[in-house]
Amino acid sequence: MESIKIGKVYRHFKGNYVFVENTGTYFDGTPVVIYKGLNNGKIYVRPISIFNEEVEPERDDNITNQKYRFEIANDLSKNYLK
Repeated sequence: MESIKIGKVYRHFKGNYVFVENTGTYFDGTPVVIYKGLNNGKIYVRPISIFNEEVEPERDDNITNQKYRFEIANDLSKNYLK
């Protein structure tokens, strides 16, 4: 998986879309991604290692058949930070 793209829209393997606001570091040094749910407007923080982890394509809840938990939604992406 490639590095996190700030200012892009990603799709979760369960179908929801999120906007990546930024990356940061947790107090223990863990790199995190900060993103907003486009369906609810909530702000979330998740370790980058989990954001980028692979998921099983045959999982019942993997409705997008994605390889990764979050993937860039190229059809919806727009860089709002430029």
